[in-house]
Amino acid sequence: MTTLILVRHAKSDWGSPGLDDHERPLNARGRRDAPEMARRVVDAGVRVDRILASTALRARETAASFGEALGLPVDHIPELYGAGGRRLRDTAAASGMNAVLLVAHDPGMTVLAEELSGGRIGQMPTCGVATFTWDTDDWDVASATDPDAWSFDSPRA
Repeated sequence: MTTLILVRHAKSDWGSPGLDDHERPLNARGRRDAPEMARRVVDAGVRVDRILASTALRARETAASFGEALGLPVDHIPELYGAGGRRLRDTAAASGMNAVLLVAHDPGMTVLAEELSGGRIGQMPTCGVATFTWDTDDWDVASATDPDAWSFDSPRA
């Protein structure tokens, strides 16, 4: 089985004028939502082999919550910062793992989630989690076909 879990970073802090976008941290809501959503992934019994995250601070902080909950290290991938949907999917496929959790940004996360859900997810909210599975162990097949199943969860659900 191939599994792709998309996690849009949790809510970030816009309160520091002049702070570089790449260095924006999570705000209080983001620091609360990330561990909660990570716990929900664990409780759902979703298998994760590898966590890949953007190098932006808000994505690193979000991914750290998932890494802690899942007992996995996080690989920080510079190309995930501002990545489009295709780059997100290609990065997961290139990981060499069958079950990949990506923590990245919009608009790429929404574009890919919308594509894989046939337009049913809509906007990926901050810390939204979309899980897609294919009944194959081949990323080439998964990348060329619709998922066999998918689910969506968000902190406000």
